[in-house]
Amino acid sequence: MVTLPDLIKTYGCMMTESTNNMVWRDGVAVITGAASGIGEALARHAACKLGMKVVLADIAEQPLQGLAAELSEQGCEVLALRTDVADAASMIQLAEKTRSHFGDVTLLINNAGIETLGFSWEIPTAQWEKILRVNIHGVVNGVNAFAGAMLDSGKRCVIANMSSIAGVSIAPIQASYVMSKHAVLSFTECLHLEMAMKSDKVQVSAVLPGPVKTKIFASVAQQHDPVVAEHHQAMIDLLEANGMTAQAAAETIFEQLAKGQFWVSTHPEMTAMMAKQRAANLASLATPFMLMDSAFNID
Repeated sequence: MVTLPDLIKTYGCMMTESTNNMVWRDGVAVITGAASGIGEALARHAACKLGMKVVLADIAEQPLQGLAAELSEQGCEVLALRTDVADAASMIQLAEKTRSHFGDVTLLINNAGIETLGFSWEIPTAQWEKILRVNIHGVVNGVNAFAGAMLDSGKRCVIANMSSIAGVSIAPIQASYVMSKHAVLSFTECLHLEMAMKSDKVQVSAVLPGPVKTKIFASVAQQHDPVVAEHHQAMIDLLEANGMTAQAAAETIFEQLAKGQFWVSTHPEMTAMMAKQRAANLASLATPFMLMDSAFNID
């Protein structure tokens, strides 16, 4: 029977950061949730700054096509494909059209995600199913659709799954989102181990953005419960006051991915602090609590 120590001895050399930075120019990037937020910023950076051929995937047709037209006018090489990440068949179609149009994929960023606020027992079943299908199944569907061909190419490439600092923390009112990001992180860690058993060419990375100025909370439906509404407004204000711009976040993410890092974060110090707090709570089996004052404020 293969034990964990055996795996570490056998594949440990594959789990370290690459000594040679990834070269993005002329590579092919596929980015889900590319029509807005961090996904849009990643797409712009990849296409316009790094010289990649970019496949823009999103379920929102109008902003997707608008972004594609804008980038094309700037001389960038892009392909816009309306995609529902929650639908496995839609993701398979995305992979097939990508390979047909551009060839082998250099970078897959499973970025698409949505936010939901509310007390867990008050969130409608349909909304629970939606966030889990998009945030969790969307990542799994992306890996299932692309990983095999990326392995078979024999070329150096990257799979980056979008978790969050929520993946190493807990919070009330955001249970569905936090749970989904924990799931993405755990899946990505396991995928990293599995991929190391197959090839040293396919890098797997977990991306944990901190506060970034996007419309993720502004797009959440108006809240009627006063407690939830207060939390909602606090999150919007927090991102506006302390959030990094999406463009800066994209640049940081690409820099860390190029270095071969598994842990990729827009706010490394914050991520480390929150992970340390979470680890301490688990190690001591402490009753869950949250340090609100320190969650997004690091001097």
